[in-house]
Parts: sequence; C-alpha cells; structure tokens
Amino acid sequence: MHRVEQVMGFPVSLRVDDEHIGEETADAVFAWLREVDTRFSPFRADSEVCRLDRGEIARADVSADLDEVLGLCEEYRLATGGAFDVRLPGRALDPCAVVKGWSVQRAAELLTAAGARRFVLNAGGDVVASGGPWRVGVRHPEQADKVCTVAELTDGAIATSARYERGDHIIDGRTGRPATGLLSLTVVASSLTLADTVATAAFAMGAEGVEWAAAREGCEVFAVDAERRVVRTEGFPTARAQARAA
Repeated sequence: MHRVEQVMGFPVSLRVDDEHIGEETADAVFAWLREVDTRFSPFRADSEVCRLDRGEIARADVSADLDEVLGLCEEYRLATGGAFDVRLPGRALDPCAVVKGWSVQRAAELLTAAGARRFVLNAGGDVVASGGPWRVGVRHPEQADKVCTVAELTDGAIATSARYERGDHIIDGRTGRPATGLLSLTVVASSLTLADTVATAAFAMGAEGVEWAAAREGCEVFAVDAERRVVRTEGFPTARAQARAA
C-alpha cells in the first residue's frame, strides 16, 4: 500500500509492505494527522493552540495531548538555555516544532497497533520506519538535486532541520535572531518525537547545538555548519548498498 496526502502544509507519504494491512488503517493515520492540524495549528483561529494563546482557555484546562506537547516544549527550552522557545516575544504561541514529530510518531504507533511491521511514514522529509533496513537520503543543504548522506533505518526515525526550504525560519530564543550557525542538522533516534525536536532545538543553538544533540541519549547526528564543515557522530547509521529505498 502506498498513499500520499497533503497534511499540515507538507506531503505525507505512507508505504506499508504488509499485505494484511488495509486502506482503513491508512485512513486512520491520515485522519489523525488532519485532526492534529485542526487542533494544534497556530494558523487556525479556532484551534486549541490559538484559543490558549488568546487566553480563552487556561493552561490548566488544555487537552491531555496539548499538555504533553507543551511539556516537551518547556523541557527543551530549559535544556537549550532558552535557544528553543515556542513563545518568542512579540509572536504567537507556535509549538509546531514539537507537534510535527510528535504527531507523526503517534501515527506510526497506530500502524504498529494495527499489526504493520514493514512500513515507512515520511512527513515532509522526516521519517519513521519499521522492518528495515531502509535507506533514507538526506538532502544536500545547498544543492536540491543531491544528497549529502544516506542513512539506514531498521526501526527508528530521522529528522532534519535546515535553512533550505523556509529560509532562516528557526529563531534562537536567546537572541531573538535567526539561527545561522548551521546549514543543516540531521538526527537519528528511536522515535520521531525525539529526532525532530532535538534537530530543531539543536539548530536553534547554532554551531554549539551539534555537540549538544550528540550528547542527547539515543541520538546520532549528521550536521553541516555554516563553513560547510561536516560533523558526523560515530554511530550515525550510514546506509549499506543492500538496504531498501524508503
């Protein structure tokens, strides 16, 4: 089964190689992602995030899901000394940096609960995979038609934060200015919640974020800094030729 839909402003691709998994499971995955977009989008005036930001609901009264997301946001704000911050001065509350990885990981868990064992869920380049090995290309930060490395996943996730798609959109909360110390930073971890949040948080820290991300338990890192230097942790899972393409 292979399906692609546009959700949360980016293409989400689902491939499942288990023959017993039907379209109803894919329906549930995409329904969940659309629900997340409705509830947590900072661009929808009626979303729970926007209602909280306007003071229409109290922090103590948010849903369990949003409470979990906001807890992760605060955890990483503290861990990065304020570089990662979803409540930047003069800006609306925007937890998208956590919501994306968190929600796609939840979607992968729906697949697993339904009995899927061999699948790839790719959300705008951030990937959760099961039953590999799978090869996942990491886009070159300056040449859109090339990759700078290829990672291999068996059961895990990979996420990249970079400047090439949306420009200097990641802000260092300590300075209020765009983070420009890195061109791209990729994290491989056991879950996309971890990989995506660590990648964004580390990118916000600039060049020092590479070492910070590498020190996070269960994380392997591939980064290209602003001087075009490549840093790769020893355990980063470089693909073997026989792995399947995701």
